[in-house]
Amino acid sequence: MSNPVAKALWGHYRRHPFQILLVWLGLTLGIALLIGVMAINQQARESYRQGEQLFDNPFPYRIRSLQSGMKVPQGLYIDLRRAGFHECVPIDEFRITTNKQRDFELLGVDPIAMYSTLKQSGPAQSQLFDLIKPPYPILIGDQLARYIGVENGEMITLDNGDEIGPLMLVEDERIGGPRMIADMALLRQLNKSSGFTAVICRDLSSKRQTALEETLPSGVTLEKNQSATLEPLTNAFHMNLLAMGMLSFVVGLFIFYQAMSLSLSQRQPLVGVLRQMGVSGFQLARALLVEIILWVVLGLLGGNALGLLLAQQLLPSVAATLSDLYGANVSLAVEWHWQWGLASLAIAVFGSVLACGWPALRLINTQPSRLATHMSLIRISGREFGLQAIISCFFIGAAYGVYQLPHGQTAGFVLIAFILVASGLMMPFILWQFFRLSAKLVKAARLRWFFSDAAASLSYRGVAAMAFMLALAANIGMETMVGSFRYTTENWLGQRLAADIYVRPPLNVASRLETWLEAQPEVDQVWRRWRKELDTHKGIVEVRSMGSSQGEKEALTVKVAVPEYWATTHHKRAVMVSESMALRENWKPGDVVDLPAPLGKNWLISAVYYDYGNPYGQLMLSQTYWKKMWSKKGAVSFAIHLAEGVDPEPIMARMGERFRLQPERVRNNAELMNQAMRVFDRTFVVTSTLGKLTLFISVCGLFVATVAGEVSRQRQFALLRCMGMTGRELALLGGGQLFIIGLMTALIALPMGLVLAQLLIDVILKYSFGWTMELYFFPTQYLFSLGMALIVLLAAGAWPVWRLVKRSAITSLRESF
Repeated sequence: MSNPVAKALWGHYRRHPFQILLVWLGLTLGIALLIGVMAINQQARESYRQGEQLFDNPFPYRIRSLQSGMKVPQGLYIDLRRAGFHECVPIDEFRITTNKQRDFELLGVDPIAMYSTLKQSGPAQSQLFDLIKPPYPILIGDQLARYIGVENGEMITLDNGDEIGPLMLVEDERIGGPRMIADMALLRQLNKSSGFTAVICRDLSSKRQTALEETLPSGVTLEKNQSATLEPLTNAFHMNLLAMGMLSFVVGLFIFYQAMSLSLSQRQPLVGVLRQMGVSGFQLARALLVEIILWVVLGLLGGNALGLLLAQQLLPSVAATLSDLYGANVSLAVEWHWQWGLASLAIAVFGSVLACGWPALRLINTQPSRLATHMSLIRISGREFGLQAIISCFFIGAAYGVYQLPHGQTAGFVLIAFILVASGLMMPFILWQFFRLSAKLVKAARLRWFFSDAAASLSYRGVAAMAFMLALAANIGMETMVGSFRYTTENWLGQRLAADIYVRPPLNVASRLETWLEAQPEVDQVWRRWRKELDTHKGIVEVRSMGSSQGEKEALTVKVAVPEYWATTHHKRAVMVSESMALRENWKPGDVVDLPAPLGKNWLISAVYYDYGNPYGQLMLSQTYWKKMWSKKGAVSFAIHLAEGVDPEPIMARMGERFRLQPERVRNNAELMNQAMRVFDRTFVVTSTLGKLTLFISVCGLFVATVAGEVSRQRQFALLRCMGMTGRELALLGGGQLFIIGLMTALIALPMGLVLAQLLIDVILKYSFGWTMELYFFPTQYLFSLGMALIVLLAAGAWPVWRLVKRSAITSLRESF
């Protein structure tokens, strides 16, 4: 008898095909976003462990300058070749900007030197020699080419109008990251400089490594692959991606739950008839279990396929972000791993049990006589909303308990999860009570029926509205956090990059350069700054000097300080510390602390300042104390302020030519600002994309759920039309209820999103990156997001009514029975 039972139950989807899309959409898209994030994170971590990969060969060792931004001298590489270190080859990196204002990394190699290091012959060797043959192509990986929309043989137009290329598409493994590869000579044409970004080396034995280290002069160092360094730095980035993926899955799971709940409730009369005919609860459970397993399988197949496709689309942006922020080289080749399938299976099964367990159990255990009553589901739904509100209170208590515990990244995510779940569970109860009270308070019969029917419709709209509220709150929270971060960063850079030109000269020309600059009529002020890194048992601490001018004071954004902190810093034994270091060491202004050698003991903390550009702890002390500690030692730099209206390019050219400064040692303000903001915008592309996809999933789920629910009420609409209601009144009925539900959902989601943004800043950012910022609000963005969501809801409510009005009332009534 099980086969006829299954056929009877599954025949429901022939009458309601929209629910097939709804069930599949929720589970599949939720799994897809989670799998996409897992794939990106795993690919990045594998790339960290592999280190540099070029032409199918690993280069785990890297020789670089100790001073950030400086190059390895070409003479050093020549000495290494003469000493027999042929396993080492030079590379040079240069960031190009296209005429569409998109910037990419161009990696220059020496094809002849690279050829001798390759372990085996093959396609890689022929591709190397292609670089030095006309028309001197640029190698680009398949994934990156698709990402930027270029084809084989196409030229790249730079922002200055020059063209480079043609492009030659190769397998991503040949490239090994979000970059293009060209002959070193092309980089020399684009960027007139000498030296190399680094010299990379193949595997070295312990004896060979020791010999190489002894050969290197001071100022350069030999590093192993960066896995141990990169993974701790990027953990927060990957954690945030995973959190967004989990949120997307939860939203999808809510939609899946809503779809299955609606499907089972609509089959309530059928199940009542089957039970009265003698079908046992076990037979019903078995048929429903097979149905759920089928949905899980379809969701897993679709979710894994779409997740892999999503990872391929997002990985170039993630790889470019990790390269900009941490210097990580992440391969763009994504392959499916069985671990993802196993993880998605476990999560899908667990989620399906949560989503389908209670609706199915309620359906099977309800008395057959009650199943035939249409209003039984509505009465049960009211009790469910009350139970959800009680559970929500428990989550609120748990969130309060977590907030009292020591704060950290994991505790922050748990706190946010509890608050979101609590608000999601409470929201249907609030809507239910609002509609019930409104129905009692209004006097007009139609309005009373309007609100009563809206309360009844929450039996199938409630969970979809819950998912919509969570996604909308998350989207508002991320918009607020990212917008606040961008506004804060732009202001901070505007203060920090107050000078027109920044120069990092060699120490032996610094004094002559400063004297020359002060004699130039175009120059208004010159700030000399020293920098030194101290390697302590707690990690690297960066020490900087600062002058006493008013301009240098205004260039620092102070968070909290003692009274007269500027005078205190310059006339007493005092230092200013970055926010990240103050949080890590639990320091506050007025504390007297001991600092790493050779600084010594009994230093007063005069101020804590915001610092968003340094992964290490940072100290600032006066020029007077710097001279006492390190007289004319360390890395020196000059911040040059020009007279108003002076073009910086001529003096930069004269300065570079007179003192033989490499181009990377001289930068202007506009270039630094533009590059920094491009990196910032690219950093949050992925987060913004995941947030929009999550909102898209929830809006689609609410749209399809509403359409499915409204279609199921065709009998009611047909009866109302036969009783004399016009098409306009019916449209106001369906659209008005949805508008009120959407408006109340938005009113709940908006404060929840702002609370979420505040928690992201005060907890997640603070303990992930070591700094905080002020919260800014963006009403225009909120209105746009809420407005678009409400338009979708109105369209969902109007579409079934429009279909009904186009036909005659008697035809609609006949078809609905």
